[in-house]
Amino acid sequence: MNTQHIRYALALLVLTSTATANSLAQTTAAKGLTVLAVEGRTNANPTVAAAGNLIAVVWSAATTSSMDIFAAVSTDGGATFGAPVRVNRVVGEARVSGEEPPRVALVPRSGSTPQIVVVWTAKDGANWTLLQARSLDDGRTFSSSSPVPGGVGDGMRGWQSVAVDNRGRVSVLWLDHRKTVAADSAHKHAMAMTGPAAANRPKADPTERAGLSELYYASLDGTSATSLAKSVCYCCKTSLVTSGDNVYAVWRHVFPGGFRDMAYTVSRDRGKTFAPLKRVSEDLWKFDGCPDNGPAIAIDRSQRAHVVWPTPADGKTMSDMALFYAVSRDGSTFGPRTRVPSQGPASHPQIVTSTDGSMVVAWDEIVDGGRRLGMTRARVAASGAVTFDAIALPENTPGAWYPSLAASPRGVVAAWVRPMGKSSSIGVATLR
Repeated sequence: MNTQHIRYALALLVLTSTATANSLAQTTAAKGLTVLAVEGRTNANPTVAAAGNLIAVVWSAATTSSMDIFAAVSTDGGATFGAPVRVNRVVGEARVSGEEPPRVALVPRSGSTPQIVVVWTAKDGANWTLLQARSLDDGRTFSSSSPVPGGVGDGMRGWQSVAVDNRGRVSVLWLDHRKTVAADSAHKHAMAMTGPAAANRPKADPTERAGLSELYYASLDGTSATSLAKSVCYCCKTSLVTSGDNVYAVWRHVFPGGFRDMAYTVSRDRGKTFAPLKRVSEDLWKFDGCPDNGPAIAIDRSQRAHVVWPTPADGKTMSDMALFYAVSRDGSTFGPRTRVPSQGPASHPQIVTSTDGSMVVAWDEIVDGGRRLGMTRARVAASGAVTFDAIALPENTPGAWYPSLAASPRGVVAAWVRPMGKSSSIGVATLR
């Protein structure tokens, strides 16, 4: 885990002047594709949210030594976007990645456009803090940042997801490693031992190590953070969604024996209490490590829960990574998994319910040695059988990856990382 975060910190990304970024959006929008970027930086890790004609895209823009969070907003359904605006007040504090990108949520307001809420991870010395900021003017300015309730403490935390319920309450789900700090200290002390005691020291059990990592949940209205589960896979993204008073969560869990399968829970009382976790599928993938590759969940019009996730097709080999899809009709148990068609090893799935009631799934996959986008439309028959229809890609550029999806009245809005010379930019398009 520490090595991974060092790698993230060294792989930082960044921006262009806002004027240049805005002109990029204008020159490409006529082709159905908007390009967002901050010049001179690597632009990556996007997420998108939509409500009515308002679409908000947030992402990271970084140099080799600094990272910031930017937002660009459209108020005309994606036809045009405003210039990118920096969200974080403390320059360079952000630390995000593809599996823990900045998250954006739109909170409805009576008689006005939605409030824009952004949640991201910042590094504070040896610790990682979850921060939030809000915009009340369509993304032109953002408030000073403040911590997510429960999002401050020793150790690392992140891999967060956000959701807004029908009353405008914003919830946050994340992975938290505060309990690993004392354990790491004890491990370093043990490693320093010499002689017979060191020779007889048992090797750490991966399931026991995972038991120190927890799944936390909180709402931004000040509700205290709650630990929902222990033994989570500590660097795979979480996924959170609401429907009415129900709150649904899915994540990669480390089950007894070291099996890293998908876990699921639901709250029927707006997050006050959660049901015991359930296993989505008996994949039985035994792996002593973290694949940096988490699940996604969406709820359809019939209140069925749809989960898509990556796991090796053969149950063993990372290079044979495939996507699978399962549906729960009762919000508790899931039917058998169905493999999602892809052209190569697939990762980083997203799912959203489209305006016609079908489910749109996006991911990135390795084809001819390089990454590209993959997209499909899923439909569930009365029998429970899942079928897929390929969706024409908004662009088929090699190097595209880490898509994000949001439903809008005009279609499904997709955002993804795209190559741009020696740097990268954010592509945005509406799939109709």
